[in-house]
Amino acid sequence: MNVLASMRYLVALNEQKHFGRAAQACHITQPALSNAMRVLEREFGVVIIRRGRTFVGLTPEGERVLASAQRMLHEHNLLQQELKSEAGRVQGPLRLGAVPTAIPVLARFAAMLRVRQPGIVPAVISLSSSELEAGIDSLSLDLALGYTERVRERKSTVTVYPQYIEHYFYLHRAAKPAAGGMKIGARVKWKDVAQHPLAMLTPEMHNRTIIDSAFATAGTPVKPAIETNSILSLALSVVEGDVSTVMPGALVAAVRGYRELEANPLTSPEVRTPIGFMSNALTQPSRALAEAIALAQDKQWLRHAALHSGLLAA
Repeated sequence: MNVLASMRYLVALNEQKHFGRAAQACHITQPALSNAMRVLEREFGVVIIRRGRTFVGLTPEGERVLASAQRMLHEHNLLQQELKSEAGRVQGPLRLGAVPTAIPVLARFAAMLRVRQPGIVPAVISLSSSELEAGIDSLSLDLALGYTERVRERKSTVTVYPQYIEHYFYLHRAAKPAAGGMKIGARVKWKDVAQHPLAMLTPEMHNRTIIDSAFATAGTPVKPAIETNSILSLALSVVEGDVSTVMPGALVAAVRGYRELEANPLTSPEVRTPIGFMSNALTQPSRALAEAIALAQDKQWLRHAALHSGLLAA
């Protein structure tokens, strides 16, 4: 039995919560994955997987095996990078995750990291806040970009690298297209924006919680005209339809090429959300992760991130 491969299959099964999808992610057949899990159970002499007609979850013993598998794969990745990397030239994969509203900033970060270290192969993944936190804990993510206020109670297990302070904008079709791209207009109040039909993210997303709270504070809770969990759908609903939306600066920066749109900074209340990178504080970083952490603290990068997020330049 190839223990390392079996451990990798177990981690994939825990991430995908589905035998077929886990097998596809591991580039093997579903029977091969199921057989590997049975062999792993015989090896340890315990039941690892709770089975029904579909994957149900892991047993308590399975959770312990999973934790060992995650540590084993992490150490294997560290060793691989050390052996493959030359002095000053790092090689290896790097899994980066971000909440959907921070994906434009993470994409810029990954591109800049590749320029510095062409041997690093970043994977940029859009995940919910809870998925980011679980990924950092399980070591399935190397670095996560998200809402740092959520991890205050977990400082002992997570290291935070502050990046920027997010501001919020009312995004709508402009009365007249601007000549040089999207216009950043005058400030408007949350209560005034509530009077318009709005496209909004779905309720389970943390960004929606922030926006709902702001409208409630302004005394004008809203009922969306459109709901979506897709950032692209949110933007295109405004471009093509009769709705407007509320977006953080990082997303507004990503659609500034649409000259038919206008963005207005929102006020009363003043909503400021700290965004930062997070990594697991209890494990040794790989060489690729160490390079990413160094970039995350680089002054030039932080200026670049601030330029494409927050309040934006008019």
